[in-house]
Amino acid sequence: MATRGLIVRHKSLLHQSRGAILQCIARRNASAIAVPTSTASENIDHDVTREASVPNPDPPANSPTAAQLSEHTPYMVATYVRPPPMIVKGEGCYLWDAENRQYLDFTAGIAVNALGHCEPEIAKLLYQQAGTLIHTSNLYHNPWTGELSKLIITKTRSAGAMHTASKVFVCNSGSEANEAAIKFARKVGKTRTPSGTQHEILSFHGSFHGRTMGSLSATPNPKYQQPFAPMIPGFKYATYNDETSINELITEKTCGVIIEPIQGEGGVNVATPSFLQALRTRCNEVGAVLIYDEIQCGLARTGQLWAHQILPKSAHPDILTTAKALGNGFPIGATIVNEDIAKCIVTGDHGTTFGGNPLACRLAHYIFSRLSDPELQSAVQAKEHVFRHHFARLRHKYPRHVTEVRGRGLLLGLQLATDPTPIVTAARERGLLVITCGTNTLRFVPPLIIREREIDEGCGILERAMDVVFGDGGEEVQGTKGQQEMAPRGR
Repeated sequence: MATRGLIVRHKSLLHQSRGAILQCIARRNASAIAVPTSTASENIDHDVTREASVPNPDPPANSPTAAQLSEHTPYMVATYVRPPPMIVKGEGCYLWDAENRQYLDFTAGIAVNALGHCEPEIAKLLYQQAGTLIHTSNLYHNPWTGELSKLIITKTRSAGAMHTASKVFVCNSGSEANEAAIKFARKVGKTRTPSGTQHEILSFHGSFHGRTMGSLSATPNPKYQQPFAPMIPGFKYATYNDETSINELITEKTCGVIIEPIQGEGGVNVATPSFLQALRTRCNEVGAVLIYDEIQCGLARTGQLWAHQILPKSAHPDILTTAKALGNGFPIGATIVNEDIAKCIVTGDHGTTFGGNPLACRLAHYIFSRLSDPELQSAVQAKEHVFRHHFARLRHKYPRHVTEVRGRGLLLGLQLATDPTPIVTAARERGLLVITCGTNTLRFVPPLIIREREIDEGCGILERAMDVVFGDGGEEVQGTKGQQEMAPRGR
């Protein structure tokens, strides 16, 4: 309530006399380099208009936030392009920046904070476990790695997902989980054909499996592979949802096929059940391992514990990878395998120093328990309908600009006909955080605990942002680049 009061007072200030705002901006710009009077006056007029019309204007170049960023930036490798705000606090579905601006978060840390920001029980467990035992390495047993593994297998099978799930390898991230899956598939191929001829991995255009060399080799985008070429040999690529190419590309040389049942970064593209069934059938024919990457689409994000559990058992995977929501922001990933895969992996084949530490596993045990709750999953399905109702109105209002809605549950994509990044900026400056994916797609991955009124609030802000960008006499809004995991390089 205190934060909302600050926002109300901030809006009240913006409606004070123009002279008072001019004085405020003049003081703020006092340290800036001198410019001709006419230009300074024009800049002040622009700032007055902008600050009076935008509830959450980005911190200006001479703000305390900008000063802190200028101090830090020289020491950071430039791997990301970020917008101006600096986030310092979170609670539930809201975030606050260093200037005390409030944002409704439709991003959840890229589908990570499924239970919201600073969930009280997670904070309590983190404190308790950090005061008991954080790390021992995998040279010794700890109680929580086994408890988490047991929970994952038990809940996965009882939910009707991966019916052959048998064992879990716990690691630190999604990329590590996929690296393990790729290595395990290679080991299976080498076990079955010691000559090494069964070594190829098939993945799909539009996929994103990670940034380490194995997972990057399975992510067929030249923009990201070329700087680190050559990739690991033996990777082939197919077209998503194209059943006609399966028999030609999956052969006796194929040891593994890795696919996202719903491509997140690629544009919220949903694999058809018949396509996934065809992959499973062909993998069975040639003895290849089928890997489902559910790092983004799993853990109740679609309204089921796992996205693939709507499929018959005959289409289930041999390996299932997860991360993101598993730690709700704390680094952890997992690779789930069936008994046939597990038998091929022996001591020394793979490992991790930090993976499976008691702190991460205790948190993940609580989080997985919450996300496997059928009531939470049913609520996700209901919230999908609320989003789709708002999206239908936006399509009706802007039919030339909003062309399609894709996805399941609370992994939804709004396909635009043009660059969506001005919408990202306009929404942020009105108090809503959204991100992009694929080509001209807005992605919606809010916390799964989001309330209906918060969906209404956020979609109202989104509509106002579209009014600004798409409406008659719309403003020219600078796009926000870098708002997806595999954003264009150098931007």
